[in-house]
Amino acid sequence: MRRRDFLSRSLAFGAATMAAAHPLAGLAQNSGADGGSFFRILTGSAHTTAFPVGTTIAAAISNPPGSRPCERGGSCGVPGLIAVALTSPGSVANIAAVAAESIESGFAQADLAYSAYQGEGVYFRRAKQPNLRVLANLYPETVHLVVRRGSGIEDIRDLAGKRVSIDRAGSGTRFNAEIILTAYGLRLSQLKILEFDPGEAADLMSKDELDAFFLISGQPAPTVGDLTDREIAQVIPLSGRQIDGALRRHRFFNRDLIPAGTYAGVGEIETLSIGMQWIVPEALDADLTYELLRALWHPSNRKILDAGPAMAQKIRLGTALLGVSTPPLHAGAERFYRELKLIT
Repeated sequence: MRRRDFLSRSLAFGAATMAAAHPLAGLAQNSGADGGSFFRILTGSAHTTAFPVGTTIAAAISNPPGSRPCERGGSCGVPGLIAVALTSPGSVANIAAVAAESIESGFAQADLAYSAYQGEGVYFRRAKQPNLRVLANLYPETVHLVVRRGSGIEDIRDLAGKRVSIDRAGSGTRFNAEIILTAYGLRLSQLKILEFDPGEAADLMSKDELDAFFLISGQPAPTVGDLTDREIAQVIPLSGRQIDGALRRHRFFNRDLIPAGTYAGVGEIETLSIGMQWIVPEALDADLTYELLRALWHPSNRKILDAGPAMAQKIRLGTALLGVSTPPLHAGAERFYRELKLIT
């Protein structure tokens, strides 16, 4: 049997429960003889908002075997499903796992999902990933340029000669940091480039061993909040004609604001944002993807999203299709949104 046939059949969604055996190599183990199955969501670093948002979504779509029925005040998730959120290096790693059909789903920045599907940008010299599909646009990811207080950095152009972390290879943050630096006429060779994830970067900044780092995350980002609370760091704006040019050349960017008071001692900051999408392999069963969305948008699950982190509260049916065109919707997602007349 071909791998794709195996994946599709193994993930076939029954009327009440998932298939007992999990489909993909290396996946979580079957939850037991009662027929429940695990469904994984790759998110991002534990130091960004992606992981807690993924945990919140997992809670909304889960309905473990033996749960009280939805109509009796119990779980309104997918019957028999136990969803789990996993940390990861970020969007690029998530896209690779979903494209390889080694994971059921993941989060990916809209720009990188587009590039992977088209074989453009950072994916120009890699194989296209035409089997990527989208379930929903979730929330905006805000670009943070975090700088150490006392570093003398008041403007992005002051990064020249400074110790700057642009995150690890494989992260969406690194890809976009390079675009933003280029927009301001800064070459990587002009900076003392370091490659640390946000948690490591924050630790180094606390020890006065790092001057600045880029972070793309929902706001407020816990790592940034910790640094500003301790008066170690501040966030500086990304604005001006250079950003106007970046917006024209890279349509996946949107203007964004970090409201005053989001971080201690930081006023309103102009910056950029990128949509975070929930992606799956094309081969994932269409009935399952339909049920995932029906669970996510179930009215009773709104309280789970609203009780979650700030970015989970921004997950709304009204913005679920914002910026979604390439990669296209999964067949099950398309059926779901078409029934709601959100697409024609």
